[in-house]
Amino acid sequence: MNNKRRDQLGFTLLELLVVLVVLGLLAGIVAPKYFAQLGRSEAKVARAQIEGLGKALDLYRLEVGHYPSTEQGLQSLVAAPSDEARWTGPYLQKKVPQDPWGHAYVYRYPGESGEYDLLSMGKDGQPGGEGENAEITSWQ
Repeated sequence: MNNKRRDQLGFTLLELLVVLVVLGLLAGIVAPKYFAQLGRSEAKVARAQIEGLGKALDLYRLEVGHYPSTEQGLQSLVAAPSDEARWTGPYLQKKVPQDPWGHAYVYRYPGESGEYDLLSMGKDGQPGGEGENAEITSWQ
Protein backbone atom coordinates (compact mmCIF):
# COMPACT_ATOMS: atom_id res chain seq x y z
CA MET A 1 0.00 0.00 0.00
CA ASN A 2 2.85 2.34 0.71
CA ASN A 3 4.11 1.85 -2.87
CA LYS A 4 0.78 2.93 -4.41
CA ARG A 5 0.72 6.07 -2.33
CA ARG A 6 4.20 7.15 -3.52
CA ASP A 7 3.11 6.71 -7.17
CA GLN A 8 0.15 9.04 -6.72
CA LEU A 9 2.10 11.91 -5.15
CA GLY A 10 3.81 13.29 -8.27
CA PHE A 11 4.42 13.05 -11.98
CA THR A 12 6.86 10.62 -13.50
CA LEU A 13 9.82 11.84 -15.50
CA LEU A 14 8.19 10.51 -18.66
CA GLU A 15 5.02 12.52 -18.05
CA LEU A 16 7.02 15.69 -17.48
CA LEU A 17 9.00 15.12 -20.68
CA VAL A 18 5.80 14.62 -22.69
CA VAL A 19 4.37 17.89 -21.34
CA LEU A 20 7.60 19.76 -22.16
CA VAL A 21 7.66 18.35 -25.70
CA VAL A 22 4.03 19.41 -26.28
CA LEU A 23 4.74 22.92 -24.95
CA GLY A 24 7.84 23.15 -27.15
CA LEU A 25 5.84 22.15 -30.22
CA LEU A 26 3.16 24.73 -29.46
CA ALA A 27 5.79 27.44 -28.97
CA GLY A 28 7.48 26.42 -32.22
CA ILE A 29 4.22 26.81 -34.12
CA VAL A 30 2.86 29.98 -32.47
CA ALA A 31 6.04 32.07 -31.98
CA PRO A 32 6.98 32.52 -35.67
CA LYS A 33 3.44 33.59 -36.55
CA TYR A 34 3.38 36.06 -33.65
CA PHE A 35 6.72 37.66 -34.52
CA ALA A 36 5.82 37.87 -38.22
CA GLN A 37 2.63 39.70 -37.26
CA LEU A 38 4.63 42.07 -35.04
CA GLY A 39 6.87 43.06 -37.97
CA ARG A 40 3.84 43.76 -40.18
CA SER A 41 2.24 45.96 -37.52
CA GLU A 42 5.39 48.10 -37.22
CA ALA A 43 5.35 48.62 -40.99
CA LYS A 44 1.69 49.68 -40.76
CA VAL A 45 2.56 52.20 -38.05
CA ALA A 46 5.36 53.61 -40.24
CA ARG A 47 2.96 53.95 -43.20
CA ALA A 48 0.41 55.74 -41.01
CA GLN A 49 3.06 58.11 -39.63
CA ILE A 50 4.35 58.87 -43.13
CA GLU A 51 0.79 59.62 -44.25
CA GLY A 52 0.27 61.96 -41.29
CA LEU A 53 3.56 63.73 -41.90
CA GLY A 54 2.62 64.05 -45.58
CA LYS A 55 -0.62 65.81 -44.64
CA ALA A 56 1.28 68.18 -42.36
CA LEU A 57 3.76 68.89 -45.16
CA ASP A 58 0.88 69.63 -47.55
CA LEU A 59 -0.65 72.09 -45.05
CA TYR A 60 2.77 73.75 -44.65
CA ARG A 61 2.99 74.14 -48.44
CA LEU A 62 -0.51 75.63 -48.64
CA GLU A 63 0.30 78.29 -46.05
CA VAL A 64 3.96 79.03 -46.81
CA GLY A 65 3.89 78.46 -50.57
CA HIS A 66 6.47 75.66 -50.77
CA TYR A 67 7.60 72.58 -48.90
CA PRO A 68 10.37 72.91 -46.29
CA SER A 69 13.85 72.51 -47.70
CA THR A 70 15.91 69.43 -46.93
CA GLU A 71 18.00 71.56 -44.57
CA GLN A 72 14.92 72.84 -42.71
CA GLY A 73 13.63 69.27 -42.53
CA LEU A 74 10.58 67.96 -40.76
CA GLN A 75 11.44 70.07 -37.71
CA SER A 76 9.96 73.04 -39.57
CA LEU A 77 6.54 71.44 -39.02
CA VAL A 78 6.77 72.14 -35.27
CA ALA A 79 9.07 75.17 -35.06
CA ALA A 80 9.16 78.18 -37.36
CA PRO A 81 12.22 78.38 -39.60
CA SER A 82 13.95 81.75 -39.15
CA ASP A 83 13.52 82.68 -42.83
CA GLU A 84 9.77 81.89 -43.19
CA ALA A 85 7.57 84.92 -42.48
CA ARG A 86 4.33 83.17 -43.58
CA TRP A 87 4.74 80.20 -41.19
CA THR A 88 1.61 79.91 -38.99
CA GLY A 89 2.18 76.45 -37.49
CA PRO A 90 2.84 74.27 -35.72
CA TYR A 91 1.56 71.80 -38.27
CA LEU A 92 2.01 68.81 -35.94
CA GLN A 93 0.45 68.65 -32.48
CA LYS A 94 3.46 66.84 -31.03
CA LYS A 95 7.15 66.62 -31.88
CA VAL A 96 8.26 64.91 -35.09
CA PRO A 97 8.00 61.16 -34.42
CA GLN A 98 10.70 58.60 -35.03
CA ASP A 99 9.83 55.52 -37.03
CA PRO A 100 8.70 52.40 -35.10
CA TRP A 101 12.30 51.15 -34.99
CA GLY A 102 13.64 54.33 -33.37
CA HIS A 103 15.21 55.94 -36.46
CA ALA A 104 14.53 59.41 -37.83
CA TYR A 105 12.44 59.65 -40.99
CA VAL A 106 14.38 60.72 -44.08
CA TYR A 107 13.02 63.86 -45.76
CA ARG A 108 14.27 65.38 -49.03
CA TYR A 109 12.97 68.37 -50.96
CA PRO A 110 12.98 68.41 -53.89
CA GLY A 111 12.38 64.69 -54.04
CA GLU A 112 13.69 62.10 -56.43
CA SER A 113 10.39 60.19 -56.57
CA GLY A 114 7.87 63.01 -56.14
CA GLU A 115 7.67 66.63 -54.99
CA TYR A 116 9.33 65.45 -51.79
CA ASP A 117 10.68 62.13 -50.53
CA LEU A 118 9.67 60.92 -47.09
CA LEU A 119 10.76 57.48 -45.97
CA SER A 120 11.71 55.10 -43.20
CA MET A 121 14.74 52.91 -43.80
CA GLY A 122 13.05 49.98 -42.05
CA LYS A 123 14.19 47.94 -39.09
CA ASP A 124 17.90 47.87 -40.03
CA GLY A 125 18.08 51.63 -40.73
CA GLN A 126 19.94 50.97 -44.01
CA PRO A 127 18.86 51.58 -47.63
CA GLY A 128 17.28 48.61 -49.40
CA GLY A 129 16.52 45.35 -47.70
CA GLU A 130 13.63 42.92 -47.65
CA GLY A 131 10.85 42.13 -45.22
CA GLU A 132 11.14 44.20 -42.03
CA ASN A 133 14.36 45.78 -43.37
CA ALA A 134 12.64 47.16 -46.49
CA GLU A 135 12.18 50.90 -46.91
CA ILE A 136 8.71 52.34 -46.36
CA THR A 137 8.14 55.37 -48.56
CA SER A 138 5.60 58.11 -49.23
CA TRP A 139 5.42 57.35 -52.96
CA GLN A 140 4.35 53.69 -52.88
